[in-house]
Amino acid sequence: MAVSIRDVAQRAGVSVGTVSNVLNRPNEVSADSVTRVTRAIEELGYVRNDAARKLRAGISATVGFVVLDGQNPFYNDVVRGAEDEASSHSIAVLYGNTDQDPRRERTYIDLFHEQQVRGLLIAPYGDVTAHLGRLREAGIAVVLVDRFSGDGKFSSVSVDSVAGGRLAVEHLIETGRDRIAFVGGPFDIRQVNDRLAGARAAAENANTPASLEVIATESMAVEDGVSAGARILARSPSDWPDALFAANDLIALGLLQSLVTDGRARVPQDIAIIGFDDIPFAAAAAVPLSSIRQPSRVMGRTALRIVLEEAADPDSIPRQTVFPPELVVRSSTVSR
Repeated sequence: MAVSIRDVAQRAGVSVGTVSNVLNRPNEVSADSVTRVTRAIEELGYVRNDAARKLRAGISATVGFVVLDGQNPFYNDVVRGAEDEASSHSIAVLYGNTDQDPRRERTYIDLFHEQQVRGLLIAPYGDVTAHLGRLREAGIAVVLVDRFSGDGKFSSVSVDSVAGGRLAVEHLIETGRDRIAFVGGPFDIRQVNDRLAGARAAAENANTPASLEVIATESMAVEDGVSAGARILARSPSDWPDALFAANDLIALGLLQSLVTDGRARVPQDIAIIGFDDIPFAAAAAVPLSSIRQPSRVMGRTALRIVLEEAADPDSIPRQTVFPPELVVRSSTVSR
């Protein structure tokens, strides 16, 4: 059976109240009592139940985190950043992956609502504003992650994806490419649209003429990149783009796999490839992959810190934290 606070009190020869004071307010207890209680805790192996204590006080010891793609290492790193910050506050992060499914997304939001978590971090897929509003009405703080809150109703932590898209295509143009394809989807994901908007702006404003076509994918997985690569290679070589900007690194790695396996189009001599996120696999690819870096762990830590601050002060004004993207150049986009 689990050791209780009464067992500790009996072993130490003190009252239950004294044990409680040693655990929570040791400065109000004599040094002798602290020594006796501490020794009894060590002898019995007592572990305090912080979760139950916080529930009795009406304070949850958990924060929920809902992400739209659990396969993407970028989101894993964001969650790890949130966990790093949460551990310093003695709380836990409960994680749910929607896999880009609106029904699963709503299910997780409702579940965390029922669990009365202290706050919710969410990288949303669909339009969940109404659901998130109900959480806030119930006293649960909400922060959007990897998504800018355009209407300012919720705090958000994101990277400027429009600027990131512009950086990627400007870099490709600077390396001598002028027939560029944006590969990504679905386009009901805000980040995909923003990255495409930045890419278009860079192509339209280039000093030298550059075209930008769009090759749509069903999702943001490696296999979608492989499929898109096969479609490109099915064309006549004269119709191949000379550069590919993938909406994320998983698609870029799929494109790279497709081209390297086929062998006809060399990377980067014939077709350059750049991704987005700069996940760890990017640098370790067969041809090290250029990418637009997002500070994933910093984003997670920042979001967790904000949600706790808003949980402590429900009347605080929502804030929008936007990090700048960073161009990371590797072999997949070497200049011609």
